[in-house]
Amino acid sequence: MTIAPVLTAPAAELAGKVAESVRLLQGAVREHGRVVYASSLGPEAAVLTDLIFAHAPQIDIFTVDTGRLPEATLELLERIERRYGRRIRVVFPEAQRVQNYVADHGVNGFYRGLAQRHACCHIRKVEPFQRAIFGYHAWVTGVRHEQSAERAATPTLEFDARYRLQKINPLLPWTHGDIWNYIRAEKLPYNPLHDAGYPSIGCAPCSRAIEPGQDSRAGRWWWESPESRECGLQPRQLPGSISDL
Repeated sequence: MTIAPVLTAPAAELAGKVAESVRLLQGAVREHGRVVYASSLGPEAAVLTDLIFAHAPQIDIFTVDTGRLPEATLELLERIERRYGRRIRVVFPEAQRVQNYVADHGVNGFYRGLAQRHACCHIRKVEPFQRAIFGYHAWVTGVRHEQSAERAATPTLEFDARYRLQKINPLLPWTHGDIWNYIRAEKLPYNPLHDAGYPSIGCAPCSRAIEPGQDSRAGRWWWESPESRECGLQPRQLPGSISDL
């Protein structure tokens, strides 16, 4: 099953969205100075990385390697760096905290309960993210309006009280089709697991392919109820993943 759709959106409409996203990114640099983008290496990240490197290179980009990412995701990181001739900063969880978690809960202890899984996500994702954004004045996300009812009301610019810095959401009006139209048109590298039925990709043991017609989040933390399927990077994070940061 292929997740990525074929090109369908009018080129002029997509070009307008690209121009507005670039305007927001460049405006963020002028207004806030130190701006950072946390890349999940997902589809939204492919678009934002391309726009940032081409039009707002002052924005720093990092990604979190949780230590449990699929090999295809790590290979994608190398392909991105080759394409742009730039390194993307990789942030890792603290080794001692990971060791303590495994000692207490086991290597795959996150399957045992919601508290154990949230603890794993905090150690492997949230804490490294918090360290990486320290000292910045604003951060860029890949949140889009169509991802959920809550995100439909998200403003383009907002103050993130949780991390105490401005949040810029330059992809809000982009649709799923827009994202993939841009990826195809610009021949951007993306994770081949998307073409194998994975609409959302995080850690390998917590991601799997979905069946046709299933919700896009059905393959993430599938052993839990839909209401709990978030990693804690954003409050009540719903459809999407770290890829829409």
